[in-house]
Amino acid sequence: MAINGILPLWKERGMTSHDCVFKLRKILKTKKVGHTGTLDPEVDGVLPICIGNTTKVAEYITDQGKSYEAEVTIGYSTETEDATGSVVATDDSEKHITKEQLLDVFEKLTGEITQIPPMYSAVKVKGKKLYEYARQGIEVERPSRIVRIDAIELLDDQQEWTGKSIKFNIRIRCGKGTYIRTLAVQIGQALGYPAHMSRLTRTQSGKFSREDCVTLAQVAELAQNDNVNTILKPLSYGLSVFPFVEIEEKNIFAIKNGQVLERHSILAEQEFVVFTVKGHPLALYKRHPEKADKMKPEKMFSIPTMDEV
Repeated sequence: MAINGILPLWKERGMTSHDCVFKLRKILKTKKVGHTGTLDPEVDGVLPICIGNTTKVAEYITDQGKSYEAEVTIGYSTETEDATGSVVATDDSEKHITKEQLLDVFEKLTGEITQIPPMYSAVKVKGKKLYEYARQGIEVERPSRIVRIDAIELLDDQQEWTGKSIKFNIRIRCGKGTYIRTLAVQIGQALGYPAHMSRLTRTQSGKFSREDCVTLAQVAELAQNDNVNTILKPLSYGLSVFPFVEIEEKNIFAIKNGQVLERHSILAEQEFVVFTVKGHPLALYKRHPEKADKMKPEKMFSIPTMDEV
């Protein structure tokens, strides 16, 4: 029986996101497996995995907001902006940082901010990933990007920090494309010191949180007992950030065949609308790019069988 659904995986440290996909393909005996946003090997946390027909909605889960818990170290910076890279700048002075100073910096870095992706990242420049240039010792101009920081929260109870090297923990809620290690560097810059991200955990991805997740070992045990379906979320869950509209029977044929139609009123304010048959997604529609009064399909899904509805 084919496996379809979104698996909320807890990625452990020491593995790449692709390692997780490779292992799950073996455990679940299926090739159609895809992750929803890369986590670096030294980062653990929530990594929703799309299996079977839900791979069609992976990009929409990837685009949803994320939450992280990070440790920031003030005193030296690294070439990778995290704890894995070689040190590139050090400040051995005695430092004194107050809680008020940190909260002021956090406030200034909340909202839409500009980031330059780190050289050790998968961002492509001229068809080549930045980390490929970095490994060859080639420095290239990196395009800046606007990212959204919804909140930065201090997790430590201290009122002040002193010493040559200072560490503190923060929680970040942010939009897609945000580099937390770059944010750590920006916090250090705002304080006047070199800094890097010394630890990172992703605690939430879209609607999936730490409490929802299972490890690879747990998935393997469930698969052995044919119970994997008990932890899978349906395709509709991956689209649930968009409004759902049940289709009248007379319109099923037109939408099933992906026809351009009169624009639904919801699309005046929303980017997408999900058309459903008895609650099952049939098509994802968006505003027509050239005809203001029309809408067109963005993604089509298999119509449910009578047994499913």
